[in-house]
Amino acid sequence: MSFLKGGLDLPDSGKGILPEEQEAVIVKLARKVVDKGMTVPAIMFLESVKPLNFIGSQVMVFFEPVVQAVFNISDYDNLRMALEKRETIEIMILRIEEMDVVAARREKIYKKWYKQEKKKWKWYQRYLGVFTPKMEVPEEVREELEDGG
Repeated sequence: MSFLKGGLDLPDSGKGILPEEQEAVIVKLARKVVDKGMTVPAIMFLESVKPLNFIGSQVMVFFEPVVQAVFNISDYDNLRMALEKRETIEIMILRIEEMDVVAARREKIYKKWYKQEKKKWKWYQRYLGVFTPKMEVPEEVREELEDGG
């Protein structure tokens, strides 16, 4: 006998809640955040404004005429419509965290390869930075980077 009507259904990662266009805008935004290295501040900001997401979407409606001159209006509209739903902020946070994990793996692989490569340098190349060789990432490391670990 269960006291919970729905049982213990765990929430999914948010896939299927948003239409494809809105999901694409959220993924694009998450990728920009991770590429700029602003994962922690973005998550902190999103967590703090989570209760205000609907108000934020209405503010976006107010500023739409000004923003049309600068941004792609279809992406702006899709983001605004996505923010009208309560679960969108949590989906954004999940996408940012997923992409950050992949980026951290890639960075770790690259740093490991770079450290091994740097051990082959002569002392003046290592410590003084003089006459450092041109380096190309080998194919096997490049494949690991594309796989994300």
